[in-house]
Amino acid sequence: MRILIIEDEIITGRFIEQQLKANFDCETMLAVNQAEVHALMAGFLPQLLLCDINLNEENDGITLVKNLRHDYDFEVIFITSYQSRTIIENALETKPLNYLIKPVDEAAIFTALRLAWPAIVNNPLLGNKKDATTSSGLLSPIEQKIVQLILDKQTSQEIAEHLFISPYTVKNHRHRICRKLGLKEGNNALLKWAMYNFKKQ
Repeated sequence: MRILIIEDEIITGRFIEQQLKANFDCETMLAVNQAEVHALMAGFLPQLLLCDINLNEENDGITLVKNLRHDYDFEVIFITSYQSRTIIENALETKPLNYLIKPVDEAAIFTALRLAWPAIVNNPLLGNKKDATTSSGLLSPIEQKIVQLILDKQTSQEIAEHLFISPYTVKNHRHRICRKLGLKEGNNALLKWAMYNFKKQ
């Protein structure tokens, strides 16, 4: 799992990072301001953000998450010392998986991640840039057609017959599409991605 920690207190950020690496199979990056967040997102493509609400910048963590959601698919756990009802209600609009209340400790970090883990690893849509379709040039024309046929619930054999190619060629195309999109093969990951991200033509 790829996790981006957004925390302007570097000591707190490093502590969280150490706890994650010690207890979970994950890659982590740490951003201490919003400029670093934007610089990291496209290359790292995190599946989970651990985001401080108070970033001591013009926009708070909640606004940052809302803006990032326009372009990326990820889950979020907020880190906060705020416990006011107004802030909690505002944060709930982003549908966070959990909250970490400062000061954070080992048990709180482990519990929050352990509870969130299944929802993240079982969602193949996370860690992707949105609108990754023909407009971005990501998929070739035949790959786009195959995705459309997958949306129609056609099997590889049926797709092969429709496109006048062999089932083996369809299998290779599906493998290449999954690799381009950063999806794991199996568990209908490609179908799930297509249902949420690909428009039928």
